[in-house]
Amino acid sequence: MKKTFIAASLALASTCSLSLFSATVSAHGHEAHSNSALQTAVDSDFRQAKNSARDEYRHPQQTLSFFDIKPTDTVIELWPGGGWYAEILAPYLAEKGHYVAGNFDTNPSDEKLKNGYRAKSGKKFEAWLTDNQAKLGAASTVTFDPPTYYAMGKDNSVDAVLTFRNLHNWAMKGYLEPVFDSAYKVLKSGGTFGIVEHRANPGMDAKTGYMEQAEVIKLAEKAGFTFVASSEVNANAKDTKDYPKGVWTLPPRLALDDQDKQKYLDIGESDRMTLKFIKK
Repeated sequence: MKKTFIAASLALASTCSLSLFSATVSAHGHEAHSNSALQTAVDSDFRQAKNSARDEYRHPQQTLSFFDIKPTDTVIELWPGGGWYAEILAPYLAEKGHYVAGNFDTNPSDEKLKNGYRAKSGKKFEAWLTDNQAKLGAASTVTFDPPTYYAMGKDNSVDAVLTFRNLHNWAMKGYLEPVFDSAYKVLKSGGTFGIVEHRANPGMDAKTGYMEQAEVIKLAEKAGFTFVASSEVNANAKDTKDYPKGVWTLPPRLALDDQDKQKYLDIGESDRMTLKFIKK
């Protein structure tokens, strides 16, 4: 009786293991198939070499896969800056989806701001979209420039809102809560809010460029989001977060110029949280 029970148990365990193995292989096979277009966008010569060189720190393929960004999605990227992620996302979404940049106000009413960094940066990005329309399809912009412009589009209209290393800018000005509220409004039910941000040690001020992960999650949940998961794909255990010029001491900024430059190059880019939320 005992031998029969053991044999039956082993047979059941073997069957379960085989089923689990088959499911894992199937899931991985589906993931590889669905992400082939994304990998093509990441590997494309369309990207600037200086941007591709940072993949070892920013892990775009793994990050966008974690956010489950599909080529049919409508995606808003907040403050794309120089277009690091836009070079990947816009071509990836060009055929079946839609890339939208939450861009700076390029024509502010305040005369002092018309020649400022934001307006110039916004115009440069718009020119890049125009110059590369054949590659980027219907990629477009919406003016997103707190505190004047928060709305990102029609309510319940997009599949994902993404932001990369911007939260501290809004937190320092007291804009973070309305930004999260606006992201929630524009997303469809089931839509993704994806965040990558420099991760603080407890008690650090946003002025350092770092944000506390628990506080970010708390604020997103306050806006109505459901926290799905975090990923350590953009973590960096070498980042001690105690630098004279905050996070900007590290590459790519290297705010101290040549002072201890090799030390900071050896640390690499910042330790970053990667968080996925959904709107239910």
